Amino acid sequence: MNKKTVKDINLHGKRVLMRVDFNVPMDGGKVTDDKRIKASLPTIQYVLEQGASLILMSHLGRPKGGPDPEFSLKAAAEVLAGHLNKPVQMAPDCVGPQVEKLAQALEPGDVLMLENTRFHAGEEKNDLELAKQMAALADVYVNDAFGSAHRAHASTEGVARFLPAVSGFLMEQELEYLGRATSNPERPYIAILGGAKISDKILVVENLLARCDRLIVGGGMANTFLAARGLDMQDSLVEAASFDVARKIMEKSGDRLVLPVDAVIADKFDAEANSQVMDVDKIPPGWRMLDVGPKTLELYKRTLQGAKLVVWNGPVGVFEMPKFAEGTFALAKLLAESGATTVIGGGDSASAVKKAGVAKQMTHVSTGGGASLEFLEGRELPGVAALMDK
Repeated sequence: MNKKTVKDINLHGKRVLMRVDFNVPMDGGKVTDDKRIKASLPTIQYVLEQGASLILMSHLGRPKGGPDPEFSLKAAAEVLAGHLNKPVQMAPDCVGPQVEKLAQALEPGDVLMLENTRFHAGEEKNDLELAKQMAALADVYVNDAFGSAHRAHASTEGVARFLPAVSGFLMEQELEYLGRATSNPERPYIAILGGAKISDKILVVENLLARCDRLIVGGGMANTFLAARGLDMQDSLVEAASFDVARKIMEKSGDRLVLPVDAVIADKFDAEANSQVMDVDKIPPGWRMLDVGPKTLELYKRTLQGAKLVVWNGPVGVFEMPKFAEGTFALAKLLAESGATTVIGGGDSASAVKKAGVAKQMTHVSTGGGASLEFLEGRELPGVAALMDK
């Protein structure tokens, strides 16, 4: 990675403003999954060990451009205090005279949590006046929020214009592992793409095909490829508007593109639907493809044999419904046993490896779904571009 990290800068006696991703799931004012908070601990602890004071900021959810107690970061601050075994002071806002006073009073080792950055409409507009006020709180800016790095917001891109800006360890790790997939990958390199729509991932498909040895396609995306090839997918989800693009991709990639050969089909889109296994060219009227079948999993297994690097983004079936989750979970287990470097895009893929009980066996599970997808498309992420080069 060619960006400076917290290790490339002197933090002693400094006030450090750190953007974290504490956009955590909440229920009844309580944090229900603290994975993202835990992921930021190595950088937080390092900053404090260097004799700095720390000011943390994050967004949470989608408040309507004003303060809303439902989206307060107070609960996240309490969970963090438990992990650090020390108090975390909660600010009433993320900018303003009161917050400036709290920031100035910080001693080395103190931690202050700012309130939700999205309580200000200027956050998502990357308002430079707001970013300037954020920057005025500290001497150094650290971005450790990979999950928000694809957005040019005041707290991710704007603030980096006014302070020396470096990456945290989580950001560094994300860029290192996802970077392996886009520049100089170990070979054989297999990419796996799932999810519902091909239109959302055309750029990813093209960018990965230019770099990987084989591309496995599953999920709703595969339906569109199969239909573009002339198969009758009956009631399966297909995007007719993407047929031309799908045909071009298939012509260009030949046998490097691996599509399902059989499927678990259902008579309706419902967790309790009747289901059966059927070859993809024999789906009866009124039925739809909701998961990949056993022959397809065998094909995936053969394709993955000997792989040195595997990147996976998107489930290969409707894994939210237990009846149609088997393909996605079986694929997760194949990766866990593959011996390859395995990089899992965030979002649904991260949740799939966790549900399959194999998350710990993956080399890297990304904390950012949208950000990892844009990175795999080959785009430069604004929150990363804003950091100082080495």
